[in-house]
Amino acid sequence: MTKIYIVDDDIQIAELLTAMVESIGLNSQYFTNARQFLQVSVDAADIILLDLNMPDVDGIEVIRMLGKNGCQAQLVLISGHDKGILHSAEQLAQAHLLKVVASFTKPFQMLELKVLIEKIAQDTLSPNTTVCLQQALPTVDELKHALQNNQLILYYQPQLDVKTGELRGVEALVRWQHPERGLVFPDQFISLAEKNNLIGKLTASVIAMSIEQSRKWEDSGFSTKISVNISSDNITSLSLPEQLTEMLSHNELDPTRLTFEVTESALMGELVTSLDILTRLRMKGFGLSIDDFGTGYSSLSQLHKIPFTELKIDQSFIMSMTQDDESRAIVKTCILLGHELNMELVAEGVETQEILDTLKDFGCDIAQGYHIARPMPADALLDWVMKRTPLDAN
Repeated sequence: MTKIYIVDDDIQIAELLTAMVESIGLNSQYFTNARQFLQVSVDAADIILLDLNMPDVDGIEVIRMLGKNGCQAQLVLISGHDKGILHSAEQLAQAHLLKVVASFTKPFQMLELKVLIEKIAQDTLSPNTTVCLQQALPTVDELKHALQNNQLILYYQPQLDVKTGELRGVEALVRWQHPERGLVFPDQFISLAEKNNLIGKLTASVIAMSIEQSRKWEDSGFSTKISVNISSDNITSLSLPEQLTEMLSHNELDPTRLTFEVTESALMGELVTSLDILTRLRMKGFGLSIDDFGTGYSSLSQLHKIPFTELKIDQSFIMSMTQDDESRAIVKTCILLGHELNMELVAEGVETQEILDTLKDFGCDIAQGYHIARPMPADALLDWVMKRTPLDAN
């Protein structure tokens, strides 16, 4: 059962929060000393209400220790400091792979916090969450077997024109159809592939499946662009442009039907080789997108050197832009910058109509996210396209 841990050196606030938690039927325990809290074993189903400003051991130090211990609990940050410090603390917690679900500036509305805790607790009790927590992660041998036996499949998430609502393309997203585990999502096996030198093979498989699916769609009278993520392994293979051209020629497909998404981190290795390969891909007609823009270390340098056709704004900025002024400013600036460099702007993580409306006001070109449609199998995508009109996006 979900337990609420309250870490706040102000005993009056700690007791007030405890009473609120118990009023909704949940167990709680409060600590006015962070060192004592750090001795407790916290489960993934639990919620931590953490005040940043504490004597002896402060909230930032607690975040560091929780990250070091691999804490999987839900984290709610509370602070009497200005929003800038709270925002930085959120970023730090996320960098430590902690699950930050909300942050509050003192004084805050108790009712708002109560509603949030009730929702988190209810979501934690859902069957899907329970199964996820109990199931061990896949092994490298299982992944090797999956690659050898064609267990990887593709789902496709629509990308729509922000102004007209028309379908502009889809992003191919890999899934693992495991014979015993069921459908396994990429967050459970991509890092496994990267750590065991399998990411190149995995990406090659995704590219091949995308080309094959594009051919099937063309034969059925449906045509759209497919965006595919490629790894650092792929962009250090000098033969890649020729291999892709040959594959498309064999399937009688136009290279403009494929856009390759490259993360900034993937470009940080052998930049000269990557520049060679990516430039030749553009010369052959393929689209190039810089993915997760704004999260790397040399964004402007990469934009200057590599002939990208598309800039994809990281979803962390998109999802928070209607509540966070800094994220909003970053998104607006990225759109202006991309247009100045003759690139199309793609926003991923569009989860509300408010976000979509704001992107439209900012002049963003393309949007994708759960508000528009979740990733779906190829057949389901065709049904989705047939049942909607362009105005459905707006």
